Amino acid sequence: MGKQTLSVLEPTFAIHSLSEDNAIPASVLSSDFYFIGKTSDELSLVVKQDISIDAIESDYDWRVLEVLGPLNLSMVGIMSEIGAVLAAAKVSIFVVSTFETDYFLVKSKALEIAINALKKARYDVVQSSK
Repeated sequence: MGKQTLSVLEPTFAIHSLSEDNAIPASVLSSDFYFIGKTSDELSLVVKQDISIDAIESDYDWRVLEVLGPLNLSMVGIMSEIGAVLAAAKVSIFVVSTFETDYFLVKSKALEIAINALKKARYDVVQSSK
């Protein structure tokens, strides 16, 4: 299997932690790109940084590397291989997935390091047309 292509999305994102009983803000639901994770302990939101969220804790300045798909759910090792490249380059990640692909969030200040490490490992990295 060949290496995947990753696309760098243009916006900067934030990751927010809210109480598990918080309602999801309308500004999130009306956004064109967001991720929601909910457990019995917390509600996590990944949104474009310009969306204001009243959160318990927030972490800003994340960029997104989208693994261009669609990826078949039976494919094995894609996330771990990309994660290993980024870990070897000392780049922290936050990963979210959809049915068709994976998204690796890296801090803005580490984006160039991440791109260089991925290219060195023979991944293609392109700027998003989205």
